[in-house]
Amino acid sequence: MFTHFKETINMNITMLYSKLHRATVTDANLNYVGSITIDQALLDAANMRVGQKIDIVNVNNGERFSTYIIPGERGKRDICLNGAAARKVHKGDKIIIIAYASMDEKEADVYQPKIVILDDDNAIAQEFEGLE
Repeated sequence: MFTHFKETINMNITMLYSKLHRATVTDANLNYVGSITIDQALLDAANMRVGQKIDIVNVNNGERFSTYIIPGERGKRDICLNGAAARKVHKGDKIIIIAYASMDEKEADVYQPKIVILDDDNAIAQEFEGLE
């Protein structure tokens, strides 16, 4: 006869870490190696890192794709898609830039993601933590 017992399993879960919500694409540069250029001040506000993998959702056309971050000049408010990703956006499109983190269940239960909402000029309109 089999005995059933509760086994403790440590799992990591991929959770929303932070996002830049409704950023405006300032440029799309097809002739670049790849990635997205984001103003360093916006990266700091959203706790994002250079080289970090992120997902991008294009609000205008529904495209969803992944790339990595390179830093833009602080204060210029640039959001530029580079390389092949440049084909998925147009200048002026609204995008959501989403960063994730792998957490164990206990961390995931208490973590509050950083949300940064931008205005049409990529200035910070609102910042908060959590989804509720």
